[in-house]
Amino acid sequence: MYEPQVSIVIPTYNIVENSQVNDFDLLLTLLGKQTYPYVEIIVMDNASNDGTVELLKEYKNDGVITFFSAPDQGKFDAINSGLMRAKGKYVSFLSCDDFYHDIMGIEKAVSLMEEEESDFCCFPSYFCSSDNVIVFEPAILNVFQVVPCPRQAMFFKKSALQELGYFDSKFKLLADYDLTIRLMLNGYAGVILADNIVTVKAPVQTEKHTIQSNAELSHIFHKNYRSMYPMTDEVLDRMVNISEVPQELLEKFADFFPDESRDEFFEQYESMYNFRVQNR
Repeated sequence: MYEPQVSIVIPTYNIVENSQVNDFDLLLTLLGKQTYPYVEIIVMDNASNDGTVELLKEYKNDGVITFFSAPDQGKFDAINSGLMRAKGKYVSFLSCDDFYHDIMGIEKAVSLMEEEESDFCCFPSYFCSSDNVIVFEPAILNVFQVVPCPRQAMFFKKSALQELGYFDSKFKLLADYDLTIRLMLNGYAGVILADNIVTVKAPVQTEKHTIQSNAELSHIFHKNYRSMYPMTDEVLDRMVNISEVPQELLEKFADFFPDESRDEFFEQYESMYNFRVQNR
């Protein structure tokens, strides 16, 4: 039986200096224990100068990874470079301190995507912030309001990302969210895997740089929704800060989901909006 290859792309930078060597080793160790046999690991290093390249050479010599080290323009530029080199039908993107805690995780995701002939797959994750760990359940019905799940909790069909032109790397923090929105707006088929298979560390830069994150969010909404509704500064400000969507635009968003999900879509919208207002 045909079993498609999977490519895991991991951007790195100075993991020795940043005390991430143990995390990276855990990531690779658990990838090596995956029950799915056809996995390639591509590490895209941003010209590290702290001993990371030497460490990567050891992993390469042991046959664990393929890696490339050259200056990049941010993690999504690096991910795009890795994606272009990927041989897999399906691709996934981890940071150097994330890991698949379920050794059957890749097998489960690939099996479901093959069965459903889907273009992307989302699943629950353990999401570790600086002071908390939560179970992040995919919120695909809220995709046009908020990030529905971390990119690490997704698998993608490589051909779909090629057709969309990869990640828009001008967004340094939220290019993955922009890509997810574009997948939905362009009618690519998604599927939800019920199993929690990955542990994700919250992006430090996103936590630290709220102003930049909100600015990118505003640009992403404007870029993707401007052909559907007048995206004025007031509309954008309310969407970014409290997830409020004008009714006319909300009705258009609902059309991207099956009719049987319509009531739940509006309920989830209201729930998210009320949560954001109460927690401002």
